Amino acid sequence: MFDFKQGELLLIDKAKDWTSFDVVAKVRNLIKRFTGEKVKVGHAGTLDPMATGLLILATGKQTKRLNELQNLDKQYIAEITLGATTPSYDAETEIEKIFPKEHITEEKVKEVLKNFVGKQKQMPPAYSAKKIKGKKAYELARKGKEVNLQEVEIEIKNIEIVSLNLPDTITIKVDCSKGTYIRSLAHDIGKALDSGGYLTYLRRTKIGHYKVEESVSIEQFEEILKTMFNH
Repeated sequence: MFDFKQGELLLIDKAKDWTSFDVVAKVRNLIKRFTGEKVKVGHAGTLDPMATGLLILATGKQTKRLNELQNLDKQYIAEITLGATTPSYDAETEIEKIFPKEHITEEKVKEVLKNFVGKQKQMPPAYSAKKIKGKKAYELARKGKEVNLQEVEIEIKNIEIVSLNLPDTITIKVDCSKGTYIRSLAHDIGKALDSGGYLTYLRRTKIGHYKVEESVSIEQFEEILKTMFNH
């Protein structure tokens, strides 16, 4: 039986087009609906609306652990579309530039990916939730204002090729430190391939030792509560 006030960690498989905040609000409402209790709920690390996969939620006293959980390494499956770039580094915004891509070979991809493993400085995307003087970067970017972000230190522990559909797309599995922007990685990989690249699919598969296979969808979570609280 759940004890949401004492605190639970909930592993949710976030659906596409939901913000992380949407998931938190929905879970908070479901708990209130089925238990009658108003409980504190928070998440351990945002996922873009376009992305799917593992989101860790904490309730009640377990929300104290959110910082510790945010610091854990992450794993993602990402598809990068080659030959073009977008302002947001993903499919959320229109293509702004087209680049040649016919020269991209499997050998070149392998060679380039190897160079991205290790500690490095990464520039967050202009369309990110990073704060600049109290404003979110993407709010400024959408208004066409200049966004001055600082590079951040990240670490990419491992990159594996999942599939290649050259010269159009590459799909990779990435193990990385917290704070890594896979959209920036997609953009930088495109550039390193003497072309362009932007993210067209992203799924978070792991946070620390927590796996997406152990998670439930919002709908499944609702069903569990229904069964548990006999509604």
